[in-house]
Amino acid sequence: MATNGAGLPPREAMEFDCVIVGAGPAGLAAAIRLKQLAATGKDISVVVLEKGSEVGAHILSGAVIDPVGLNRLIPDWKEKGAPIDTAVEEDRFLILGPAGEMTLPNWPMPPLMKNHGNYIVSLGALCKWLGEQAAELGVEVYPGFAAVEVLYDDNGAVVGVATGDMGVGRDGEPKDSFVRGMELRGKYTLIGEGARGSLTKQLVRKFKLDAGHQPQKYGIGLKELWQVAPEKHRRGLVQHSFGWPLDWRTGGGSFLYHYGDNLVAVGFVVHLNYQNPYLSPYEEFQRFKTHPSIRDVFEGGKRIGYGARAITEGGWQSIPDLVFPGGALMGCAAGMVNVPRIKGSHNAILSGIAAAEAAFEAIDAGRAHDKLVAYESAVRNGEIAADLKRVRNVKPYWSKLGTWIGIALGGADMWLNTLLPGGLGYTLKHGKTDAEATRKAKRFKPIQYPKPDGKLTFDRLTNVSFSATNHEEDQPVHLKLADPDIPVKENLPDYAEPAQRYCPAAVYEILVDDKGHPRFQINAQNCVHCKTCDIKDPAQNITWTCPEGGGGPNYSGM
Repeated sequence: MATNGAGLPPREAMEFDCVIVGAGPAGLAAAIRLKQLAATGKDISVVVLEKGSEVGAHILSGAVIDPVGLNRLIPDWKEKGAPIDTAVEEDRFLILGPAGEMTLPNWPMPPLMKNHGNYIVSLGALCKWLGEQAAELGVEVYPGFAAVEVLYDDNGAVVGVATGDMGVGRDGEPKDSFVRGMELRGKYTLIGEGARGSLTKQLVRKFKLDAGHQPQKYGIGLKELWQVAPEKHRRGLVQHSFGWPLDWRTGGGSFLYHYGDNLVAVGFVVHLNYQNPYLSPYEEFQRFKTHPSIRDVFEGGKRIGYGARAITEGGWQSIPDLVFPGGALMGCAAGMVNVPRIKGSHNAILSGIAAAEAAFEAIDAGRAHDKLVAYESAVRNGEIAADLKRVRNVKPYWSKLGTWIGIALGGADMWLNTLLPGGLGYTLKHGKTDAEATRKAKRFKPIQYPKPDGKLTFDRLTNVSFSATNHEEDQPVHLKLADPDIPVKENLPDYAEPAQRYCPAAVYEILVDDKGHPRFQINAQNCVHCKTCDIKDPAQNITWTCPEGGGGPNYSGM
């Protein structure tokens, strides 16, 4: 046992061969692959911790998946009943103007941009199914337990994680329902907690994993799930667009995916290196749906779900060192999203497989708490590298040159990297972080967004109710301010306090009292765990931490 926290009882500890944080595609793939390898006669104990109330509750993606990773992990996934039944039938690419559209032909697109052989899915449903496959193999899967602390030995190696205490009041004092967190210790700890994970941030900082790499870049992805009128549904259609309502300097785009029982997933991505602090990604999403080429799809339909989350967009040059003494980073925690394809789950699964194979080899050899160098090598020299290297310059071109020139040059770059043996010999840099990209409010005019109509467009709080977000109200605020004075004294006069607008869940407000004094309000109960505040705050004053386990959104079918 280990004592942590003055006056608190000691934590109990459980020992495993491998501890995995995050029941997403990467974490579950790693767990499944470890048990597959152990089936040869080696007994390996594996535990997966998931902060959501159930596996899949916090999973949000488009999603069109490339099945290459799943084919490798579970070749007979069709026979085993994976929730994958809508093959992509048609690809459409649109450029939107304020009142019209231009359809781009498919033939000039680089081969990797085509979706033939891919599937439209609910990634949350797929992860739930993967969790069932893991449990059948003997993996211990613990939803509702948030890993909040990394454990180290006397030599500084990672030896596991600790889950958060339950039943702590807002004042930080234990309530009658208090339950101490657990220590889960392992020979290796694999981190697959998604974009901008709280433990990942700590590990990157402690082991300087980002040294020699470009800063990570992010986007915010907002999504609604609609059930549309049958005559509006085109099963298997994948439609992407860019342009209006964003201006040419602001990167981003949209998707409409038709699948299932008259379902349409509509989403909007805004790159978080945008300059204008008055811009609201959420309001841009709502405006997008009013475009004449888009709104007709939703007439006669109903919105049945909403969510938002950050997307890693830095690509190949922003992937940090993947291994540290005692563990490794996997999937979106490391930034393995292919930005132009808007896909990352295939690389997440492949990374989980590679991490599991390296960990199994090490455990089988009697090793523990060292670096899994075989995993780093597998990622840097394998399929993930081949996928990401080809598109590594697309995001920098877009960021530096704007939408029109950037996309054209990015497309040419992808073609050349596809056709030339070994690809192009240069890699563009990203430069500033997304927080540093924000410019002072005095350079811009406030944006007057239209009021929601309640039928096609909605206010944030109404939409948050469709994410089934719930937190225990009497708990410490999980959004930590390094300096509580900065929002009003610095961010408000300099940047018009952009937290009011970049948050897709109305967590942050500036309230003015009867004497005209502004106050920064945090409505932590609304938080959908997107992590945008942790990324975009120009002062880097906000740190997202895990709330009590099981809190947050409960995405169903998303």
